[in-house]
Amino acid sequence: MMPTRGKSRKSLDETSPMTAGRTPGGLALRIRLPALVRSVPGEVYLLGGITVLLVMLGVVMVFSASSVEQQVLNGNPFSVGEKQATFAAAGVAVMLLVARIRRSFWVRIAPWALAGALLLQLLTALTPLGTEVGGNQNWINLGGVTVQPSEFLKIALVLAVAAFFARREPVTLQELSPVLLMGALSIAAIYAGKDMGTSIVVAIALFTGLFFAGIRLRLFVLPILLVSAGAFFAVTLRGSRSDRVAAWLSNCSSDPAGTCWQAVQGTWALAHGGIFGVGLGQSSSKWSWLPEASNDFIVAIIGEETGLIGLLTLLTLFVLLAFVLIRITGRTRDPFARVATAMILAWMIGQAFINIAVVLGLLPVLGVPLPFISAGGSSLVANLIAIGIVMSLARPRTDDSTDSAVPPSQ
Repeated sequence: MMPTRGKSRKSLDETSPMTAGRTPGGLALRIRLPALVRSVPGEVYLLGGITVLLVMLGVVMVFSASSVEQQVLNGNPFSVGEKQATFAAAGVAVMLLVARIRRSFWVRIAPWALAGALLLQLLTALTPLGTEVGGNQNWINLGGVTVQPSEFLKIALVLAVAAFFARREPVTLQELSPVLLMGALSIAAIYAGKDMGTSIVVAIALFTGLFFAGIRLRLFVLPILLVSAGAFFAVTLRGSRSDRVAAWLSNCSSDPAGTCWQAVQGTWALAHGGIFGVGLGQSSSKWSWLPEASNDFIVAIIGEETGLIGLLTLLTLFVLLAFVLIRITGRTRDPFARVATAMILAWMIGQAFINIAVVLGLLPVLGVPLPFISAGGSSLVANLIAIGIVMSLARPRTDDSTDSAVPPSQ
């Protein structure tokens, strides 16, 4: 029956007036396209959709949160919003392009990507090439565009760690030492630019990668102790950090007009928004009351303008993002894809948790942006590239390792 059916379909296509003049290549594409679409796991489409919704929400809120400050600075209230929209459009296009790249490409470039990203981050943090903003030297000017190399170092570390576990299964601390060295160098290079918040996010992603690689829990003890000791000394040795922690521990009662000003204004903005918000564009906190209104504290503006309803919508999107990434991580059979996806999951959701917790007063101020939402081209593009990599690894491949595929949703 099957050969006869195939033959009659071919005969019909060749003789029908509707298909006259069409090439065999076009026929093959028409036959294979539905199967190709069906073979893509539903998580890939859902992941892309959630990401685009977050990006769209971020662009709208950056336009609103930055408008007053930019009107005062340069007379154009939409300058930052326009840049964010441009980066968003370019980033989504890059995400879709990255999603088509083969797994083997990521494995092959991983060590070179890490070496290049580390070098660029060190040049930024330790040489006059870097630009200091807000006390952190984590930006560099490349051809007229200001870039934050630490955001792309995250991607490089994800690929390098995943590639390491794709080749071997270490069972001792000595065998695990190369990946610990990669993580330590990355964290140290970022911290050299005085960016403790990003260093914490990278550490969280690294330990998550180790966990999903199947490393024995006893091997976590020494690395966790070392990271904890490093964080303790990082806080105590720099006065501004210890002041933030002390103020946070006192519930900001010790210095509400100084160290705690940003946190207090963020809390006030959330309270002012109530359940339904004051309306899009109607925030009073962005009138020079709340520092970093379009960056680290954009959640406060979202809460003020859209209220509890808007905040719950934002949280729902991040919960859905976490659910999809967890599902992809759990279903993949390839250690490279599993570790990479798990690290990106920890990066995105861990960073979002820290940002929102800071605004809610649950953590001291750390200077961590909200993924996909906060203003900043480097962060947005790096986040979208990372999601594109997950989509790339989740797509079934006929021309690559079959282990990299996530089984299609039933």
